[in-house]
Amino acid sequence: MHQAPAPPAEPASYEAALHELEQLVARIESGQLPLDQMLAGYQRGASLLSFCRQRLDAVQEQIKVLDDGPLQPWVQQ
Repeated sequence: MHQAPAPPAEPASYEAALHELEQLVARIESGQLPLDQMLAGYQRGASLLSFCRQRLDAVQEQIKVLDDGPLQPWVQQ
């Protein structure tokens, strides 16, 4: 019986996910990956992107709570 490979582990942090995503994009853009690896890389990239978006949304919600109201645009002074 052939077992399916285990899904990749969730990144340890936003920064780890972003780093892995950057490396993945570089490998895909190099054009050196076989088609099946490119597809797997694309799927992993989509998963990493979703992870990063979820983390950013969570931070945004925390900021809203800390500000006790709607987010205010950041203005550099």
